Amino acid sequence: MNALLVRVGADLSEGGGRWNGPMRSDTGEFVYVAIPEGKPVHAGYEKPYQAITPLLSSWNVVLPAHLADRHMHLDPDFAQLTYGDQGQRAVQLRQNLQRDDWVVFYAALRDVLAEGRLIYALIGLLCVDQLIDARTLPLDRRDVNAHSRRILAGNADDLVVTGQADRSGRLQRCLPIGEWRDGAYRVRRDLLGVWGGLSVKDGYLQRSARLPRFLDPPRFLSWISKQDPELLRTNN
Repeated sequence: MNALLVRVGADLSEGGGRWNGPMRSDTGEFVYVAIPEGKPVHAGYEKPYQAITPLLSSWNVVLPAHLADRHMHLDPDFAQLTYGDQGQRAVQLRQNLQRDDWVVFYAALRDVLAEGRLIYALIGLLCVDQLIDARTLPLDRRDVNAHSRRILAGNADDLVVTGQADRSGRLQRCLPIGEWRDGAYRVRRDLLGVWGGLSVKDGYLQRSARLPRFLDPPRFLSWISKQDPELLRTNN
């Protein structure tokens, strides 16, 4: 069994939209906000940020002006139970994943109760069903993932990973896992011990080309089952 830890969601980088989705540290509730889409997509498959404006408003949070008229790169898409990627990360997905393996998603969220403190937390799980070359999907099935929504060249290497319906989804409540340590955000030391470790040095939690692997996936799965997570087939 293999399991990968993948950072997703809006963040303060240029490609991440220079923003973070909100969360509440008292309840674990959060809003999943995807990064901006940077490439053309097929007409009718756009995912505008305006779609989440009412939800953000219910949190008394305002979408920043620089995102208001843009579209989301909705990946993972928890409503469709898919995750996609391209380039070196797609190579890693192909090399490391097969049916019944796991992709574990985390995001940097902004705590609305603690003066905007960043909280690194798990937000969803995907138990692998299939790996599909995005360009092979017929147009009427392209709306399953951000990478298949794109207008792809014939040599595109974009990959879509589909999840098993009964074992995948967005967490109803996020699970904080990070702390600031030695000049970077990292997985808490107590969790690294319980999980059996990660392939990155000291639980490093920054976005990178190399996807961290769980060194002992069954130990991680045992831990997360004890958290009694509720998995939802919805993005928000």
